[in-house]
Amino acid sequence: MPDSPMVEMVDVVKHYPTAGRGLVHALDGITLSVEAGSVLGLVGESGCGKSTAARLLTLLEQPTSGMVRIAGQDLAALDRKGARAFRRSVQMVFQDPYASLDPRQRIGDALGEVLTVHGLASGRTAVRSAVTDLLDTVGLVHSTADRYPHQLSGGQRQRVGIARALSVKPEVVVLDEPVSALDVSVRAEIINLLARLRTELGLTYVFISHDLGMVRHLADRIAVMYLGQIVEYGSWAELSDHPQHPYTQALQAAVPVADPVVEARRKVTAVRGEIPDAARPPAGCRFHPRCPLVEDVCREAVPPLLPPSGAYRLACHVRQRELAGTAVQQPS
Repeated sequence: MPDSPMVEMVDVVKHYPTAGRGLVHALDGITLSVEAGSVLGLVGESGCGKSTAARLLTLLEQPTSGMVRIAGQDLAALDRKGARAFRRSVQMVFQDPYASLDPRQRIGDALGEVLTVHGLASGRTAVRSAVTDLLDTVGLVHSTADRYPHQLSGGQRQRVGIARALSVKPEVVVLDEPVSALDVSVRAEIINLLARLRTELGLTYVFISHDLGMVRHLADRIAVMYLGQIVEYGSWAELSDHPQHPYTQALQAAVPVADPVVEARRKVTAVRGEIPDAARPPAGCRFHPRCPLVEDVCREAVPPLLPPSGAYRLACHVRQRELAGTAVQQPS
């Protein structure tokens, strides 16, 4: 399937059974795609289903229903041998760079172990040389190999996490909040590193974050998620500069502006209330209990993500009606 997207999720549902609460609706009908060499940003509050999507893409879990494909390969059809080979093609960089490393293992041993297990290097000299190359790739000095995780800064540890992901030469890298645990001064360095590696290695990224402002620096397209569903999808320019969904507008309003004069004049309206319980999602539009535009139809009917495919999609009864009206009024 040479013309298929590198990453594709088709009507994917993931529900978790719980004791006494029923099913937790982590994902409900997610459809998205990522072209080879591009970056998709998945944005939303904690509990919206972003990390669940990441776990499905990396084969850490299976969907309740729907299809997940990587490079045209249906992940549900993989046997044990195929799943092992697949894990080399898709890697993950985790949020906490300290928790994802063994504190008792030197960095060189941690990276070398991956190379040895996957048969990418054998013998002490070859492994050490490959580890050195990986450290060069992510901008770390060679002596890092002899250190333990607690001897490194947060940014250095995350560079090690990136090196580990790159060690098996993946096609797709899933970045699960890769900079949220880092100091603000270090975040730009990591984002710039990821941008460089994407270009040099031809990588495809799925970048997960709660921060729309951070995602816009790396993503080509952005999917905004709310309580297990995609509510708006488009280019970073569209969603950053002209968001249509009230939830996307709230996320954009929460991004601070560097100019203090402009920031002081802005009217930032926070989204009211908390995200509902995923085990008891609201009827109709799931955002309606917190939405400033709510109408009766929002409480009764689930807004479809329209158009079904294309460069821009929106799930909002009110905004869809407004945009349709605008289109009709425009001269031909």
